[in-house]
Amino acid sequence: MDRARLAEFLRTRREALQPEDVGLPRGQRLRRTGGLRREEVAALSDMSTDYYSRIEQQRGPRPSEQMLAAIARGLRLSLQERDHLFRLGGYPTPRRSPRTDHINPGMMRIFDGLGDAAAQVVSSLGETLVQTRLASALLGDETAHTGLARSLHYRWFADPDSRRLHPVEEHPGQSRLIAADLHHAYTRDGRHSWAGRIVDALLVRSPEFAALWREHPVPGPHCGPKIIRHPQLGLLELHCQILVDPDQSQALQVFTATPGSESHGKLQLLSVVAGQGI
Repeated sequence: MDRARLAEFLRTRREALQPEDVGLPRGQRLRRTGGLRREEVAALSDMSTDYYSRIEQQRGPRPSEQMLAAIARGLRLSLQERDHLFRLGGYPTPRRSPRTDHINPGMMRIFDGLGDAAAQVVSSLGETLVQTRLASALLGDETAHTGLARSLHYRWFADPDSRRLHPVEEHPGQSRLIAADLHHAYTRDGRHSWAGRIVDALLVRSPEFAALWREHPVPGPHCGPKIIRHPQLGLLELHCQILVDPDQSQALQVFTATPGSESHGKLQLLSVVAGQGI
């Protein structure tokens, strides 16, 4: 670990960012230096200000790989910058693969500007990497799952509760779409990939998935119109726009409703409730 250069690298990247770059208000308090404050980077990285400050001040324990990955996301580092950060921390660079929790900075900047929308970034295997507050209120906290259950593709066939947001009549179509999406990832990444592990588990656990898998399903239109059955607000008819990052195999999903519709009013009400943290 090169403690001095690690601290210097973090400081330069922090000072290069402005609050607007990460979706934060500039605030009224005068900033003594350009860039973000340490407490802002700590909040973006889901760690305490004291912990982050000690790294920049060349104090404290050696940060773990998980902490460095969190800082890389908080500072909106590119993959090359993330790899450099890991080397300064004394770790091998993370393996480049389609399955990664690192979000491309460009994608993250777009996400930062959607704080009032129902938006989330998902991997090609249906793993939700980050959600806005409204998306979490609409769909539930999909970032809390672990193991194979991180993938919606797995949960859909293995956990009946994952289907509760969708009307029963839409389940067959959704099942075919998810199976086709997983088939595409399996073909791309190979049998020994994370997609392969999900497929192997589902072939044993879900007869429905096994039947669909034998048909060699091909993906259709991604993220089209959706009907969500919210536990408090009832049915919402939503549209889903999607922006794909070809380098990361990740996608930004944004859920909207037709202005003036009943679903639009419900989504606005949910936005108010989410903003109040209820």
